Amino acid sequence: MTIRAHRLRTLLHLCVASVAVVIVRPAIGGITLTGKGAVEADWTKDAPGVRHRITPADLPSPFATESATNSPREVARPDGAQPQVPEGFKIEIFASGFKNPRYLLTAPNGDIFVTESRANSIKVLRDTDGDGKPDLTESFATEGLNRPFGIAFHPPGNDPQFLYAANTDGVVRFPYRNGDTKARGRVEKLGAHLSGGGLLRGGGHWTRDLTFAPDGKKMYVSIGSFSNVSDNERESNRARIFEFNPDGTGKSIFAWGVRNAVGIKFRPGTNDLWMSVNERDELGDGLVPDYISRVERGGFYGWPWFYIGKNQDPRHKGKKPELADKVIVPDLLVQSHSATLNLCFYDGAQFPADYKGDIFAAFHGSWNKTRRTGYKIVRVPLDKSTGKPRGDYEDFVTGFVTPEGNVWGRPVGITVAKDGALLFSEDANGTIWRVSYAR
Repeated sequence: MTIRAHRLRTLLHLCVASVAVVIVRPAIGGITLTGKGAVEADWTKDAPGVRHRITPADLPSPFATESATNSPREVARPDGAQPQVPEGFKIEIFASGFKNPRYLLTAPNGDIFVTESRANSIKVLRDTDGDGKPDLTESFATEGLNRPFGIAFHPPGNDPQFLYAANTDGVVRFPYRNGDTKARGRVEKLGAHLSGGGLLRGGGHWTRDLTFAPDGKKMYVSIGSFSNVSDNERESNRARIFEFNPDGTGKSIFAWGVRNAVGIKFRPGTNDLWMSVNERDELGDGLVPDYISRVERGGFYGWPWFYIGKNQDPRHKGKKPELADKVIVPDLLVQSHSATLNLCFYDGAQFPADYKGDIFAAFHGSWNKTRRTGYKIVRVPLDKSTGKPRGDYEDFVTGFVTPEGNVWGRPVGITVAKDGALLFSEDANGTIWRVSYAR
């Protein structure tokens, strides 16, 4: 059976099995899950090209289902298991053997930087012969790292002077020149607000991302909430995106009520900051949607009292009524409990032209849903004239869950390589995958 015939049979099976909730579209990609079907879908509905569209009107009531505890059963990659990608694309292992590879960053010269968060290490990979696999792996830094996650070069452009790293308890930077494979100087901790014991203290959601404005004049740092949904004093200066000067001074709140913005990035060619956010748990399988959205300066996104507009969390009934009308509805809702982590904008030239400028995001996968969801890479198509999401997202890389429901891949970091391929890390088996356009 050909790949095309197999895909058609799979899509027909999905349509028959879910005829009440699946709308068949004539566009490329085959089917779009909408309404209740999109809210309730699990990994068995995933396939490259399948689209998901969730709106605020689709959300169930709190506790429509019981809150599940269904942590992934991580296993080694089964024999013959292979991630699935759209027709015309190819996927292969780029590198393996990492300890908790979390974040990927492409250097101006094409080197790939990887944070191994639990190993307190930053590595650099280089493909010197252009065969799509690194032939040089170096330890760039281990000093001064405490569960590092987000990394970024400063100033932006082709001649950075520093590599910044967001530890769980502060931000540090290393002297860097384009092409360095080892830090050329001692680590520097930034400012009282950004050092251990200051603003970015550890605990709770531990990942921190950071990025710089296109002109390099401001730095943005995200810090998640300490808890799932508490509003006690431990949440002071949590669930926010902060703005700083590059030296760590000049702190201000850029956005708040953001439970856990694991990924933040500027859309190329604009001053628009975007975020991928993990929303709260324990309200049932269908709540609360994660989201990917442009960040409005001074914007309030609801946590912990409200979600997706003025929907009040029943665990905070009657609190903060003055904030209800101020809650911003995010640009794109993502299926609840997907755990959307890092994101990137496709700015390469290898993929077909209609991918240019679109978002790719890594879904780490659910633990608080009866039937697993996530564990994939998705594409978020943007309207080319407005730069806004068109309202749905599309499966791009799937296949990390076995028929028995075991998990052998949990995507985390994502970046566009200098040759235009897409790279992503997964921390279940410590690998980095490369997706190229093969047609």
